[in-house]
Amino acid sequence: MFTVGRLARSCGLSRSTLLYYDTIGLLRPSGRSVSNYRTYTAMDAERLKQICTYREAGLPLKDIAELLDAADDKPVGILEKHLEALGGEIARYREQQRVVVKLLQSRTRFDAVRVMDKERWVALLKATGLDESDMLRWHAEFEQMAPEAHREFLASLGIQPEEIESIRARSRGDDPED
Repeated sequence: MFTVGRLARSCGLSRSTLLYYDTIGLLRPSGRSVSNYRTYTAMDAERLKQICTYREAGLPLKDIAELLDAADDKPVGILEKHLEALGGEIARYREQQRVVVKLLQSRTRFDAVRVMDKERWVALLKATGLDESDMLRWHAEFEQMAPEAHREFLASLGIQPEEIESIRARSRGDDPED
């Protein structure tokens, strides 16, 4: 059996965090001591470790409660939705980064930020000896193995959606220009 303080310390949390989790029903103590202190079992400790893992992933407490209490495929849906939201946030941050770089209007500062954009990526591929057909094969493999990751990668380089779709179509071999 764990006391609230001992369980909290075991996961690097404060006692008040566990008390809050109890208040919202996320982690209820399994019992009470003779002195009416909260007591937790090894199963409660495991649940808290799961809560901590989901918190590290950035999930809100409401979603964590659903994940822990779900008996069906709902957890997969919640995690996929969160992953999609993270992808959107990353894209927004990258766009903000590009705007800040433009505002700086200084090539030296731009180099210090180390933003990977389309031009730098193509230059890197060419520097490694890839020609246009090699790059097309690279894109084709990426598109075949992980189409959504391929789309997200192209977007992370600051490529506009129309051009992304054109690159992906050529990668799949269904571009009429080829």
